[in-house]
Amino acid sequence: MPKINLRLKFLLLSILPLVLAAAAISYLVFAQAERLAEAEIRTFERNILEARKEELKSYLELAMASIDHIYSVASPLDAVSKERVKAIIEDLSYGQDGYFFIYDRDGTALVDPPQPWRLGRTYWNLRDLNGNSVIQALIFNAEKGGDFHQFIWDKPSTGLPAEKIAYSLMLEKWGWMIGTGIYIDDISEQVKEIETEVSSHIRSTTISIVGITILAVMLVGISGTVVTLSERKLADSKLKELTHRVVDVQEQERLRVSRELHDGISQILVSAKYSVETAMARLALGKDYATEPMEKAAKRLQDAIHEVRRISRDLRPAVLDDLGLRPAIESMCKELGDRSGMQIEVKSDNIDVVLDIAKKTTLYRVLQESLTNIERHADATHVKVTIRREGQSVVMKIMDNGVGFETNRYIRNRDPRAGIGLRNIRERMEFHGGGMTVKSEPDDGTTITAYIPVSRDNDLPVTAISG
Repeated sequence: MPKINLRLKFLLLSILPLVLAAAAISYLVFAQAERLAEAEIRTFERNILEARKEELKSYLELAMASIDHIYSVASPLDAVSKERVKAIIEDLSYGQDGYFFIYDRDGTALVDPPQPWRLGRTYWNLRDLNGNSVIQALIFNAEKGGDFHQFIWDKPSTGLPAEKIAYSLMLEKWGWMIGTGIYIDDISEQVKEIETEVSSHIRSTTISIVGITILAVMLVGISGTVVTLSERKLADSKLKELTHRVVDVQEQERLRVSRELHDGISQILVSAKYSVETAMARLALGKDYATEPMEKAAKRLQDAIHEVRRISRDLRPAVLDDLGLRPAIESMCKELGDRSGMQIEVKSDNIDVVLDIAKKTTLYRVLQESLTNIERHADATHVKVTIRREGQSVVMKIMDNGVGFETNRYIRNRDPRAGIGLRNIRERMEFHGGGMTVKSEPDDGTTITAYIPVSRDNDLPVTAISG
């Protein structure tokens, strides 16, 4: 009895580090995800606001151009020209709530299409619901050459107060302030939708990781219980093997996630950050050519979104579960070919009927790992993938015309930093009773052959596809 208690204590001590490690990793991942999501949301909000400002300036420039032929030749006291300009500005509009307004230097309303009852009245001291000056600020911005002002104003389409950003210029000859504005309440709604979606994803991921952690703890517990009933030496050996495997898998996963974040999203976001900082610096200096870096930043953020979607899709391709192995492989190869420019030829038997989902997933991951290595290291232009039923096995060959490598160095080398991808492929195949061979020479391409036993003995119709 004392011996059993001692082994149970040993089991609990072996599970505790796993739980603590999983909890620590989960906390760090989620904290980083929240910070990244918050940064992306704020950047998204700034980009939209800057785009709206540029849009406002363009609208006002068009309005100024529409009256220039009258204003440029009119005298300061030309009443007829003033009325013509008022009529033109009053008729101009864009979108559902876009219009132009004119006030004189005293704050008297001259043109305000949605609220004609304001005409002829002075609103120099008008303030919005937050106590911010409206007309004074717009006139001040116009007199200093044009600037933006944010305030709350009734929205014509709803009749309710809403956030608005306006841009104004001064018609010096007549002492008129002309301006236009865009309501930006929809930006807040979009940001809230994104925040809700991100929070939902984080919660879903949290639940998934907690479930996986609980399942892992249960599996370790069951395995440990079985080990405690066996001979001590065998139990010690199995425990060491399990511990080594857990650590190895953790290190491999950390390396993969680190590589994906560093080579992909991190560099894209850094590039976007520099573009935004460049644009901010230009704006701070009063320069008016900040659009180009902002456009570059927006494009890089779009690239980051695509990269996040790609990483998410790589974690578990839905097409593998929904349509089977062959369509999943075809889709993966087509995507890689479109992205990298490599010509990828695929020829496959209809092997879905002879492999269970675990083996199909393994073949998919093996091909995914191989194509990733080819894209990053082989410098290949052509890849050929064949999947055939040969007796009681399914054989997959992956051949490229890349630079090749010294197989002995990467396969037999005990250095844990070398050949991790190939070792992963070999271990995946061996787990299902299969195996893998690699044939490669420098500057002579590489051929990877992986085989796995069929799950049941069925006749297999042969159908070839190419991509």
